[in-house]
Amino acid sequence: MRAKFTQSFKIQAVEKALSRNDVTSLKDIAESLGVGHSTLHKWIVQSRHQAFESISNEGAVNVNGMAKEKRPQDWSPEDKLGLIIRCGALSDEDANRLCREQGLYPHHIQQWKEEFVGRASQSPQTKNTSEAKHLRHENKALKKELNRKDKALAETAALLVLQKKVNAIWGDDEDSSQ
Repeated sequence: MRAKFTQSFKIQAVEKALSRNDVTSLKDIAESLGVGHSTLHKWIVQSRHQAFESISNEGAVNVNGMAKEKRPQDWSPEDKLGLIIRCGALSDEDANRLCREQGLYPHHIQQWKEEFVGRASQSPQTKNTSEAKHLRHENKALKKELNRKDKALAETAALLVLQKKVNAIWGDDEDSSQ
């Protein structure tokens, strides 16, 4: 029989899991709460998709604050650049704190930074050179294919001409000569 957990228990479990230190694993937290690891992981995913509701101090029902986080892939390029700039001016500890507030990991910021630098370093000349190389390769392959088809067409035409000459010399039907 499956255990039924209250909404508030689920919210507290998710908050505990998300606020854990680097030493404690998610599996350890799940075991200490008496919940399966996959169940706790499912609750975390649900909280990010605004599936849980929590009761605030005033008694009104609000969406859990954890659910307001954007996933890294949901960030627009402008937002990514803004966060990269903000983190660039901060110490590592402050940048990590800012990342936690935004629901990100520092490696996301580093990855975004590398993407922006990679795009900026790839000059139009480099893009044109690689594009021209690709087009030359494609052109060569198309010419090779066209040459092969031309040879096949010439062979077929020669066979057709020979067939007509054979028919003209020997006749269309062998049975009619008997």
